Amino acid sequence: MRHLSLIIAGLALAVAAVAAAPASAAEAKSKCGAPHGETRLYHALPNLSVLLRSHQRIKIIAIGSSSTAGAGASAPSASYPARLEAELRAHFPGDAIEVINRGVNGDTVEDMLARLDRDVIAEKPNLVLWQVGSNSILRDHPVLPEGGLLREGIRRIKKAGADIVLIDPQFSPKIIEKRDAPEMVELIDATARDTNVGVFHRFAIMRHWHQRDAMPFDAFVTPDGIHMNDWGYGCWAKLLGLALAEAATRPTASANAAPVR
Repeated sequence: MRHLSLIIAGLALAVAAVAAAPASAAEAKSKCGAPHGETRLYHALPNLSVLLRSHQRIKIIAIGSSSTAGAGASAPSASYPARLEAELRAHFPGDAIEVINRGVNGDTVEDMLARLDRDVIAEKPNLVLWQVGSNSILRDHPVLPEGGLLREGIRRIKKAGADIVLIDPQFSPKIIEKRDAPEMVELIDATARDTNVGVFHRFAIMRHWHQRDAMPFDAFVTPDGIHMNDWGYGCWAKLLGLALAEAATRPTASANAAPVR
């Protein structure tokens, strides 16, 4: 318990450090910041919490489309799942933590549901990170039907006994030029609230980098206007790693505190 208390205290300091708004674009890039209200997960991760306390092996599956697969990264090792694994191992040295990349370029929520049993549930993960929504926005798919598909996927993942965190689309030029982008982000957030699962607000975090920290898009987005670059993936992994570690080690009484955003 003393070891767990030290971890919680350290994470609180780390979250406070990254939440401070930098004074310039150069500082923003070096500090990788975002407000605590945009990075905090507001639902508990009971499986991850138990496994960390008992130092058991942890398997995390990252399912998604091209930004999970690593499009825009200079190498597979620079993708967000690879960087996240390194971040989590740094937070919990000595623990066996594996993050498996199940991203497929071009996938929509329908495509991911079709391969959910094979690529996710069959692996018996402890935590599933589900990045979703970007390709539906880019292809102008109707937003409302996505909610039912998301709920079906969440139901199946929960039935398999895994924790879940949804990850919403990226704030990048080709995404935000689409009229339905904000509606998709809100749908994902509402679905997460209604089904009591976590959501990592990538859209809001990247918007903060651009609008509040005055970072140009080319600091974290590739020239295609869609995908993240190495720095973008690395910062995403850093902030998500902090969020997962904090959610899995916070006291139970505050694990599901209502969000203030």
